[in-house]
Amino acid sequence: MEHDAETDRLDHHGRVVVITGGSKGIGRVLVERFLDWGAEVVTCGRNEPDEVPSKDGRTAVFVTADVRDPDQAAAVVDTAVERFGRLDAVVNNAGGAPAADAATASPRFSESIIRLNLLAPLHVAQRAHHHFVTGSAGNGTGSAGNGTGVVVNIASVSATRPSPGTAAYGAAKAGLLSLTQSLAVEWAPTTRVVAVVAGMIATEQAELHYGDAEAQARVASTIPAGRLGTPEDLAQACRWLTSPLSSYISGSAVWLHGAGERPAFLAAVEG
Repeated sequence: MEHDAETDRLDHHGRVVVITGGSKGIGRVLVERFLDWGAEVVTCGRNEPDEVPSKDGRTAVFVTADVRDPDQAAAVVDTAVERFGRLDAVVNNAGGAPAADAATASPRFSESIIRLNLLAPLHVAQRAHHHFVTGSAGNGTGSAGNGTGVVVNIASVSATRPSPGTAAYGAAKAGLLSLTQSLAVEWAPTTRVVAVVAGMIATEQAELHYGDAEAQARVASTIPAGRLGTPEDLAQACRWLTSPLSSYISGSAVWLHGAGERPAFLAAVEG
């Protein structure tokens, strides 16, 4: 009976979730899984995909938007409320950065990376919180835990260690962790704000980051868990964080990194 009760609390039927950057990669898996779990999902991207994410005959609502623009970010959140009359959670997934030498990266490039990985989540969170506070989200106190809504920020281990080749990205993700803590205090108890600190995640574009299958196996061997993370791992963490089971979790970061990376000095000691 206890297992069944917990399963029911993880069920997202009747809930509405906004997931940014949901047309490909990790974001697409997040959208499909939340559809699986019964949620109505609104997602966005700068270009509409050939096929909007769907699962078992249920399709997400797609909004063409660049969340780096405050008005477009707000429009994505507003669409969820207008379409479904409520809003329960936001997952700030849109982000990322190509490799770039910090010594030669242009100011425009660096500013764009910081806008996408730090300011865009703030824009989306602000609009979601507006609906939670004004009651226009229509979800009623406590429908997403202790408060009326949840914001989940997808961060990265790059925020907590050197990030050579993606310095602006690492700095932006570090800012996102600080932002998570500050917003959680400012917006309590109306809105819970949490972060997921993602480690190395294998996607269809893993070769761009970690090399071919052999190289990926070598990378995986440096992780205590013995493997790269998967989008499914990330989705399950978001499922829990947006459910009543995590109602006292706010201002916190959940580390999703397979116990991290073995310290370099150990390899030197072991020869």
